[in-house]
Amino acid sequence: RCSVDNRVTRVAWLNRSSILYAGNDKWCLDPRVVLLANTKTQYSIQIQDVDVYDEGPYTCSVQTDNHPKTSRVHLIVQVSPKITEISSDVSINEGGNVSLTCIATGRPDPTITWRHISPKAVGFVSEDEYLEITGITREQSGEYECSASNDVAAPVAPRGKVPVNPPYISDAKSTAVPVGQKGVLQCEASAVPSAEFQWFKDDKRLAQGQKGLKVENEAFFSRLTFFNVSEQDYGNYTCVASNQLGNTNASMILYGERARRPGPGAGA
Repeated sequence: RCSVDNRVTRVAWLNRSSILYAGNDKWCLDPRVVLLANTKTQYSIQIQDVDVYDEGPYTCSVQTDNHPKTSRVHLIVQVSPKITEISSDVSINEGGNVSLTCIATGRPDPTITWRHISPKAVGFVSEDEYLEITGITREQSGEYECSASNDVAAPVAPRGKVPVNPPYISDAKSTAVPVGQKGVLQCEASAVPSAEFQWFKDDKRLAQGQKGLKVENEAFFSRLTFFNVSEQDYGNYTCVASNQLGNTNASMILYGERARRPGPGAGA
């Protein structure tokens, strides 16, 4: 907007050295630039659908009976942050080094922050485009969120996964079960990504649906159930947990347990 009075005889708007409007006459070809008012008190134009290339100085030039006058305004264009590049999911062994990248554009330049999505995480782990983790531990695996903010709009925050470690079997115990009873062998594994489980008796793989057996696989454990234990079921069993980073196994024994005999005087 440009305020004028009755002494003004000629008016014009310029962008740098280019004339946009001279009086009511449009000199530029840009359809986004329109004349809003040309009255005795105001001479104003409007730029629709503003782009970053519109940023810069704009000059209102007026001619009076005495001499010309100019008034300058600088248009600053702000742009919401946009993340243009972020590292894809990576897998790495424990103790290795990992580098994640998050590139964002915006005006003013956005601030980049990294946050570990974990109940144990406290605050930001990095305030830079690059997140470097040296000697990564199992606790540092999971999702990392990159946030780009410049106060123009709400921050954008995509996430990237950093799976760490081949599976580690944390619990696998031998079990005693009498003949004719129900028996269960269980194998628990910590793994990122989640492990896939397989069961073997000696060198023979056990399959789901095998008579008298049931295999239940979840994200972090596998359960092998015997509905009616027989003498043939006793022996050594191996649980194998694997993901794309590696595999590990643990052996356990299903063995017989004799029913306890009543002591002297019992059942009188």
